[in-house]
Amino acid sequence: MTVLIDNRQESIEISEDIIELIKKTVKTVLDFEKCTVNYEISISLVNNKEIKELNRDYRNIDKDTDVLSFPMINFSEESEDYVMVGEEAIDPPLGDIVISLEKTKEQALEYGHSFERELVFLLIHGMLHLLGYDHLNIDDEEKMIDKQKKILMQLKYNL
Repeated sequence: MTVLIDNRQESIEISEDIIELIKKTVKTVLDFEKCTVNYEISISLVNNKEIKELNRDYRNIDKDTDVLSFPMINFSEESEDYVMVGEEAIDPPLGDIVISLEKTKEQALEYGHSFERELVFLLIHGMLHLLGYDHLNIDDEEKMIDKQKKILMQLKYNL
């Protein structure tokens, strides 16, 4: 597993502890889903202005949001686990997650829990989207919520 972190915002300091929390959360989701492929995951940390632009450009929704996911693999189709370059297999990119740290901080205050807990929740949500889960109907939404709760508990965060 490779986790690439791109901090593109300046209002919230990103400590080594936060970086380790991000990596631990990604690994926990992959382990929870019994994923045996060593994927590459890109995490971009942005401000509300940038995520609003991305939301407008990619989803035609002209407002800020907390997390966006851009899957690189369609799990509804058969796909190769590895990409071959020459004679070596490389880790395939699972996708990109973009999180507004401004929105993360706002929501943590609004919901009455820590910034770290909100960040973990958003990462879990984004990772599940990369792994093919969605919440377009009630059944899928319930399945995704259940997984989010179980992973949060596994990471020792209260609901």
